[in-house]
Amino acid sequence: MSSPADNRTLTYGEAVFEATRSEMARDSKVFVMGQGVDDARGMFGTTLGLHKEFGAERSFDVPLAEDAMTGIGIGAALMGMRPIQVHQRMDFALLCMNQLVNMAAKMSYMFSGAHRVPMVVRAIIGRSWGQGAQHSQAFHSYFMHIPGLRVVAPTTPHDAKGCLIAAIRDDNPVVMIEHRMLHNVRGVVPEESYEIPYGKARILSPGRDVTIVGISHMALECVRAKHLLEAAGIDAEVIDPVSLSPLDIDTISKSVERTGRLLVVDTGWLSCGASSEILAEVFEKIGHRRPFVARRLGYLPTPCPTTRILENLYYPSPQSIAEATYRLVRGADAPAWQPGKVDSSEVAEFRGPF
Repeated sequence: MSSPADNRTLTYGEAVFEATRSEMARDSKVFVMGQGVDDARGMFGTTLGLHKEFGAERSFDVPLAEDAMTGIGIGAALMGMRPIQVHQRMDFALLCMNQLVNMAAKMSYMFSGAHRVPMVVRAIIGRSWGQGAQHSQAFHSYFMHIPGLRVVAPTTPHDAKGCLIAAIRDDNPVVMIEHRMLHNVRGVVPEESYEIPYGKARILSPGRDVTIVGISHMALECVRAKHLLEAAGIDAEVIDPVSLSPLDIDTISKSVERTGRLLVVDTGWLSCGASSEILAEVFEKIGHRRPFVARRLGYLPTPCPTTRILENLYYPSPQSIAEATYRLVRGADAPAWQPGKVDSSEVAEFRGPF
């Protein structure tokens, strides 16, 4: 028999906050730093009031010096602390690439495990109200490329809490991808502490005709597309990878082996991206014994636009995902089909970056 606690719901942002607060209370070595983490809205509510509860030395604003602050975080981690560095826009993590790629990711290897960098980098990505080419990008594939870095991109509040707890406790550097469209999305979140394991995908909705893999916010859009596809008699299986490095290719491959069709929908560009990696690994795993057809969707190959009308064309939507899936399943010569209309409420209701 379930208790009310079993059905407790939080927003994604509240789940991140709860994970952070509980780990700060559990371990005095955990601290948070980032531009705006101590502001009045607490970075989408994910750091709200932590500076008051734990003191300014454990939750503090930082200057516009991402590279230097990452170096401070790495140094603190090497000395036994567990920093959480928050980038309110992942775009600015590009300023930290040398620190993250050449320092944090390689320390354990270079010193045969004698030194560790238990550091979490929270990187917020995605569309919004028109932040344009330099403030809407997603670079998760950049970090997937680097041995020594773990990369997670949880979609649900449940997984956001568990992924962050696991990342904070990990002795390796972890990049946690958070799409800003997710912070107000609600879901069931247990009150107790728990960890989500790396390399374990989640089947959000089973199906028999086609496998759709949605990364981060795209997983929600893929679930909406699944409902649209029901009108065309297509039963889609939707998978959320959750962990991007390491990837759970086994779960995805087993699904594709059943359905014979794969669509990967990314919240990023396609060239050299996460979608390419998933497609290649599935082919290497089952391609010799199970022919399948596949396609990818993601950002159009231009910089991110600013206006809402162009944004709506630029990013995959439930309608464009459903249309691509229909063509994949029915073939290019199938009769024309127009999916119904469904609104992504979190996109329509978003009012600002903070």
